[in-house]
Amino acid sequence: MSHYFTNDNIKSEEHKIEVSFKNNKYFFLVDNGVFSKTKLDFATKTLLESLSFENIKGRVLDFGCGWGPIGIIIKKNTNALVDMVDINLRSINLSIKNAKLNDVDVNVFESNIYSNVKDKYDFIITNPPIRVGKKILYEILFNAYDYLNKDGELWLVISKNQGAKSLFRDLQEKYNVNIICKNKEFYVFRCLKYWHLINALVKLYIGDMYFASTFETI
Repeated sequence: MSHYFTNDNIKSEEHKIEVSFKNNKYFFLVDNGVFSKTKLDFATKTLLESLSFENIKGRVLDFGCGWGPIGIIIKKNTNALVDMVDINLRSINLSIKNAKLNDVDVNVFESNIYSNVKDKYDFIITNPPIRVGKKILYEILFNAYDYLNKDGELWLVISKNQGAKSLFRDLQEKYNVNIICKNKEFYVFRCLKYWHLINALVKLYIGDMYFASTFETI
């Protein structure tokens, strides 16, 4: 069965939707074959609401951009340089159109994971494609480390029902991970590159129970 991560030949039914975010209105073209084709999904909205736009500077990568809400809204509210990537060609075309529709200057390009990504970023922000399976999902999230600047941050949203707890623990091996918020079953993780070595020290002296209790108390 086809899903948003593929480039299958699905009949196009492009149409416009309105998105309200922080007292501003945005308009986006959406279509079949692209994730959340009728509205801004709850997980992405939760992720966007968790961001401190005043702290977002430098270069930003919107990974798995879909029809473009994350990258476009970030660009509209910051002075950051924003790149947006997806493997789905229909998503790429929609994001290019939506950038023009919302009058923002972003760089949108196709990439199979990081195959066409050449720069390093201060922020990589994603509502990751869970349906691709654990192997590819972990490749996306763990390989993001190599595309972050020294003080870079990876932000992501994931449902408790989609393995948030195990992902939280696994990401600790690579990053310093903070749970920024929980909204219903969705968690927003902020993963810091520079402080990942502290994790090893904390685990050495405190043990794994610290991380389990941190997750359970959120």
